[in-house]
Amino acid sequence: MNNISNQEKQIHPFVDKRIEDYCNQHHSNNSKILQNLDRQTHLHFVKPNMISGAWQGEFLMLICKMLKPKRILEIGTFSGYATTCFALATDKDCHIDTIEAVREYEQFLIKNFTENKVIEKIKIHFGQGLEIIPTLKERYDLIFLDAEKIHYPNYYPILVEKLNSGGVLLADNILWYGKVALEHCNDKDTQAIRQFNRLVTEDERLENMIIPIRDGIMVARRR
Repeated sequence: MNNISNQEKQIHPFVDKRIEDYCNQHHSNNSKILQNLDRQTHLHFVKPNMISGAWQGEFLMLICKMLKPKRILEIGTFSGYATTCFALATDKDCHIDTIEAVREYEQFLIKNFTENKVIEKIKIHFGQGLEIIPTLKERYDLIFLDAEKIHYPNYYPILVEKLNSGGVLLADNILWYGKVALEHCNDKDTQAIRQFNRLVTEDERLENMIIPIRDGIMVARRR
């Protein structure tokens, strides 16, 4: 085994699987709605592992219950798992704008949001987030970024401007399978995530930290 493989073995996974399994056994039980959505995602999508999942989903719901956001912006809807978590964990007057690039997901999303009785909270925007976000007039209490990683640095300045004071920006996959910490990993996605992490950390308008849940979540609060 060469040196690179040795380095990767030390960092993948960056949380010991025994610890991860333990954490997965000690969070609140998923609602039947989310359990069913997880199953439907695995049945209908090519890459079902892209959903937030139970552990991360519970984290998103706890953030909502503590923050009590009135407006949420999500970039990267996929099968709507995180969107549904936000909808279930917020008050009736919360509004969620979610952006998805793949129009073919529309029927699946509308069907599931309707059946789960959360459709009234949600507006789905189909297209490229970098084009849609500037057209949105609102500011947000919570923003969740889970789009193409190479575009994270481009999203950053427009998302910060959309964030209310006291609002929280969450960005998924911020450790990128541990590649951000490996000097020999310099593909475009890894470089983009490193740049995003630097932008957040160096921005005096924010206070932030990275939480190593699954593939890492950046949590940043606007002062």
